[in-house]
Amino acid sequence: MRPHVEAHEGDGPRLLLVHGFLSSRAQWRPNLEGLKRFCRPVVLELWGHGRSPTPDDLSAYDIDNYARLFDQIRQELKAEQWFVCGQSFGAGLTMNYALTHPERVIGQVFTNSLSALSPANGLGTPEEHMARADALEQGGIPAIEDLPYHPRFATRFSEAVKNEMLDDAAGISPKGIANGVRGTLPRLSVIDRFGETKVPSLLVHGIWEKRFQPLAAAGRQALPTLQVVELEGGHSINIEAAEGFNAAVGEFVAAAAR
Repeated sequence: MRPHVEAHEGDGPRLLLVHGFLSSRAQWRPNLEGLKRFCRPVVLELWGHGRSPTPDDLSAYDIDNYARLFDQIRQELKAEQWFVCGQSFGAGLTMNYALTHPERVIGQVFTNSLSALSPANGLGTPEEHMARADALEQGGIPAIEDLPYHPRFATRFSEAVKNEMLDDAAGISPKGIANGVRGTLPRLSVIDRFGETKVPSLLVHGIWEKRFQPLAAAGRQALPTLQVVELEGGHSINIEAAEGFNAAVGEFVAAAAR
């Protein structure tokens, strides 16, 4: 069983793109054409999201298993090294991968991610995660649609992007979402290890998300070499400020690939 992956052509190195919770490949729709000017995007959809299947085995959702999957994809694409980029929930996965396999990552980009930079248990205890997961699985799609980060609540997306995200969210797997809470979220924070990062790193920070600002500061303190580009926008900054995001990533890729 494999997650859904779409490898795009372009000019330059491979760039793995991993979306956040309740999103899909539509997360990167505003960016793909711009990114193709300097890289070859590889879009992955998380378990239970978009076109990806929903494994029954909880171990499939573990961050170390995601790291193995990422590296298997890299090998299949015959990329000796590549860039990685994670959005929100997906950032914890790509940042863990960069910590685990720094020799295979030219550089990493990430956007606002409460789950990656909050302290361990900062978003809840394991027991609380299990209770939330049970409630989501039992509540099904209506329970998922009530989550505050469901795309139906987005106010700064283009109509085309929002509609695509809503179409994908309508087919989301409640079990896959619940298993992500059970199997991924408890280990998704990397803040305690972030200072060990060995690869060039860029945070594209949507500064309107007030809740994330202290976490961005904590990331800078933990990793003094962290590059930060601040853009006017919120949590999904790659959508809300697509041109600025693409420009920041392009400059970062050009510098890191030298």
